[in-house]
Amino acid sequence: MAGVSTIKRGGSRFYIDPDNGAIKVPGVTSIVGMLPKDFLMYWAAKEAATAAVDNWDVVSKLCERDPQGAIDYLKGAHRRKSKAAADTGSAAHDLFERLARGETVHDRHVHIDVKPHVKWFKEFLDEMQPEFLHLEETVWNDSIAYAGSFDAIAIIDGETVVLDWKTSKDVYDSVALQLAAYRYAERIIRASDGESLPVPEITGGAVLHVRPEAWKLVPVECGPRVFDVFKFLRGVFDWEADGKKKVVGRPIAWGGAEETGTQRRAA
Repeated sequence: MAGVSTIKRGGSRFYIDPDNGAIKVPGVTSIVGMLPKDFLMYWAAKEAATAAVDNWDVVSKLCERDPQGAIDYLKGAHRRKSKAAADTGSAAHDLFERLARGETVHDRHVHIDVKPHVKWFKEFLDEMQPEFLHLEETVWNDSIAYAGSFDAIAIIDGETVVLDWKTSKDVYDSVALQLAAYRYAERIIRASDGESLPVPEITGGAVLHVRPEAWKLVPVECGPRVFDVFKFLRGVFDWEADGKKKVVGRPIAWGGAEETGTQRRAA
């Protein structure tokens, strides 16, 4: 039995136990997603405003002909930008994995948007000479009930580190939680045959941040202190998914205006 299947439910990704399909656990990124994201509201507003200014000739005419269409176009600006960035990231990740496995990637087969990323990844391989122990595998923690997919575990300068490739604008602190979850998983489920393997003793974490203009290897703390925060978020995930349901009961005493039949039925 090869690999681990996943499903999406309520906006979250769940991993299905390959030995028991009845067992489904949330993914690492869905758990980390429990962090507050107030900044996204302001970012989305900025993208909508930018789209309006940059495309004013089109938007102004659309406002006259189809006001709702103009609203839909502007409110979707942040999703369009996110999708474009995600597509670039996915293409780069695929090529990074191929290169890390020792495959030859010919420049003519690389999309122009990710050619710089490929160039810098090759330079990283030449400069740092990583010894890859595992690439693009799934980890599972039975005790805490979560799973996730990591980019690489490698030996670099004598240290065994869990690596994450990033092509985003910056390296964000939430990646520490992600790497800690991978580090303290209990087993690796090998994609080729579904066999469970022990997670090697990992001494640290790092992000390989690859942008069109350069690359850098950034150390990331992912020890017990960070893992404790991840475990807290695991509890928050359960609260949001199910725990908060029905914690507020029906009134057992009240005063004021008499309750109508409609109010009782709606309660």
